[in-house]
Amino acid sequence: MANITRTDPFDDLFRGFFVRPVDFNGTPAQTPSIKMDVQEQGDSYLVHAELPGVKKEDIHVVVEGNLVSISAEVKQEKETKEGDRLLRSERYFGKVSRSFQLEQDLDDAKASAKFNDGVLELSLPKRMASPSKRLTIA
Repeated sequence: MANITRTDPFDDLFRGFFVRPVDFNGTPAQTPSIKMDVQEQGDSYLVHAELPGVKKEDIHVVVEGNLVSISAEVKQEKETKEGDRLLRSERYFGKVSRSFQLEQDLDDAKASAKFNDGVLELSLPKRMASPSKRLTIA
């Protein structure tokens, strides 16, 4: 049997109109996001996360098992002035976060983090698997 799809031309016109931020320069405003690179290097993982305009004190990293969570408070301000008159002021204050799982559990005691020029670098050593132990039944 044939599938019938009903299309409303006004649906596409107004879809997301009241939800998307409006930028008056013709380009859509973007909410900040965390862009990352994750590399496996033998017995550890190396993560580079871009957090431009974020202060080191506003970044939080949590390592739990094989789950890594990065969150940050973002404060962006943009002003356009003409002489003494303020014509436009745009601000974004909010929280961005990103979580991901790796193949192996991580040794959180040996993990380290550096933040330089808007890039967070995480060194996440893998937890060495303990050899299995056979129990003797008494």
